[in-house]
Amino acid sequence: MSVEYYRTTGNQFYSNRRHTNLSRMMRFILLLAATGLAVGYKNPHYASGRTTMVHLFEWKWDDIAAECERFLGPRGFGGIQISPPNENLVIWSRNRPWWERYQPISYRLVTRSGNEQQFANMVRRCNNVGVRIYVDAIINHMTGTWNENVGTGGSTADFGNWHYPSVPYGRNDFNWPQCVISGNDYNCCPDRVRNCELSGLKDLNQGSAHVRNMIVNYMNHLIGLGVAGFRIDAAKHMWPGDLRAIYDRLHNLNTNHGFPSGARPYIYQEVIDLGGEAISRNEYTSLAAVTEFRFGLELSRAFQGGNQLRWLSNWGPNWGLLASDDALTFIDNHDNQRGHGAGGNILTYKSSKRYKGAIAFMLAHPYGKPQLMSSFDFWDTEAGPPMDRNGNIISPSINSDGTCGNGWICEHRWRQIYQMVAFRNVAGNTGVNNWWDNGSNQIAFCRGQQAFIAFNNDNWDLNQNLNTCLPAGTYCDVISGVKEGNRCTGKTVTVGNNGVANISIRANDYDMILAIHRGNEVVKIMKIDFTGIGVEAKKKWNQM
Repeated sequence: MSVEYYRTTGNQFYSNRRHTNLSRMMRFILLLAATGLAVGYKNPHYASGRTTMVHLFEWKWDDIAAECERFLGPRGFGGIQISPPNENLVIWSRNRPWWERYQPISYRLVTRSGNEQQFANMVRRCNNVGVRIYVDAIINHMTGTWNENVGTGGSTADFGNWHYPSVPYGRNDFNWPQCVISGNDYNCCPDRVRNCELSGLKDLNQGSAHVRNMIVNYMNHLIGLGVAGFRIDAAKHMWPGDLRAIYDRLHNLNTNHGFPSGARPYIYQEVIDLGGEAISRNEYTSLAAVTEFRFGLELSRAFQGGNQLRWLSNWGPNWGLLASDDALTFIDNHDNQRGHGAGGNILTYKSSKRYKGAIAFMLAHPYGKPQLMSSFDFWDTEAGPPMDRNGNIISPSINSDGTCGNGWICEHRWRQIYQMVAFRNVAGNTGVNNWWDNGSNQIAFCRGQQAFIAFNNDNWDLNQNLNTCLPAGTYCDVISGVKEGNRCTGKTVTVGNNGVANISIRANDYDMILAIHRGNEVVKIMKIDFTGIGVEAKKKWNQM
């Protein structure tokens, strides 16, 4: 073996090693860039001190604006997911079902909820009181094929030729050859899940430059109007690479609406993954946040007695859930409360005591970014919102006790829920500490030194001296009542100098929860004997 051979081999080895190192460096740089973008899409950009959003399902824009100003802003809510704002097909043959909003016919901002001017007004008014707007974006598909052929803004389509002139889309903008997803495809065939039609809805090809342009233009228009982000409907049915290409072309949030310079929209992607399917939610977490369907399923099971609450002591990724920053969490949403989309034995407003317990745990625990559901009453799972004979949505009425009427449930206005929104805001970034349980379904924990909560899901009373981690004082239980001046309308809890208080939740109490936090102390008024105190001193005291 000659010297020349060694020299050549050595140079070649050095060259290959340098190329490998450069390739690794480039991959690392690209990974960092992708990670940075994903982190950007995982920040909801709530106003300071706010932590929770609510889905005002099928509300009108004018009603949402009013609700922001009179209730959501003052109560410390962070944001609202709204129903799809773009034009959809009007389906009278099914009596205007809720899911007609998921049959897009154009990207014009005109629906039963209102027109573009009303939409823009709503976003402005809500942002002005610190409540952000998140759009349910339907970008996977257009309509199915129907006998009806008029949209909420008057647009029509040629379904047989995949022609949607109001966008415009034509046959070449959809996936070919045409196919429809079957149940078994979810277990074996990710390409069919992403390229075929979901329930016969005409499947857009997001790899097409024209389709991307139309989607990006639509979403950027909404960003320009001041929205803070998007729920991506049916994200599992689109290729991650196509979604990344779309997300990366979105504009930064509009600084004229109070967002910081350079802020990226918050994106949470609907990926139903309960395990065992060909497509994993983990394929989407590098892009943006993901809806964590297992969260509501497991908490529903626990609060319905299918699992003991004591096991929630390690709640989070140890339960097979996503990393906290990746997860948009909820108990129920508009799909699964109707048995659709990871439906099953999900708690809803129909089982109010257990439902409020699960919601309270969601809001008391720091895992994930929580979303509340605000429903209209239904028994027919296809029924649309309360409407008049002409199909116009009827506005929620507000009762004297603050609850809703006219067929609207408005769970976000239940005292046990909106008070827990405030609890979460007070708890802030603190972790769970001082966990206690009775070995069954009675549990309690602190959030730092800011807040304390206890649950009793057993059929016997909870009566225990527990460490609340709070300063000495008398606190109002935010579940059974509210603080009015210097008194509590519900239970009071007296915390001693050692942070310990007697916690009592009877098995037959109206709610299974007791919660207290800083800022909800009752100020005790001391009686002062002014005998012997000078006139000027007494005058100053009375002025305090």
